[in-house]
Amino acid sequence: MKELFSIILIGLALSMDTFSLSLGVGMFGVTNKKALKLALIVGAMHFVMPFLGMILGDKLIQIFEIKYDILLGFILIIISLQMVVDIIRCEEEKFNLSLIGMLAFAFGVSLDSFSLGLGLKAITSNIYLAMSVFAVCSFLFTYFGIVVGRVANKILGIYANILGAIILFVLGFLHLI
Repeated sequence: MKELFSIILIGLALSMDTFSLSLGVGMFGVTNKKALKLALIVGAMHFVMPFLGMILGDKLIQIFEIKYDILLGFILIIISLQMVVDIIRCEEEKFNLSLIGMLAFAFGVSLDSFSLGLGLKAITSNIYLAMSVFAVCSFLFTYFGIVVGRVANKILGIYANILGAIILFVLGFLHLI
């Protein structure tokens, strides 16, 4: 029971950045279908990435000296710049997060779960339960973040779009420093 509680707390912690970033994406009027698709992709990534971290993590870190925060920072800044371009163009269509954009977003917010995978065996012996909890938490946080962001967009209009882009840019920048 104590182990399950720890796994749930870790899943919630892993999903907090996903929620805040999804707020920014939701402010661009992402449709329910795209919100669900993005949430499913993020959930799947939070299932797969700890497993990959367990398998490949030690070797990759030794070979390439990867800095996860810097990669995530660049991904977030690129997404925020795409949002700014959409604002400047004043396109009538809503922010169009492509499948490639969704995969990049999901990959970026799942990097922390990849690094967690390095030590996952030290946390629990029930790896698949842990990965399932991480996936469910991140799915829910992503979806609800988008929904809350969409409500903010209806209330604040274009200012919400600008705020969403600023949130993603600032979070991306903070990951770079």
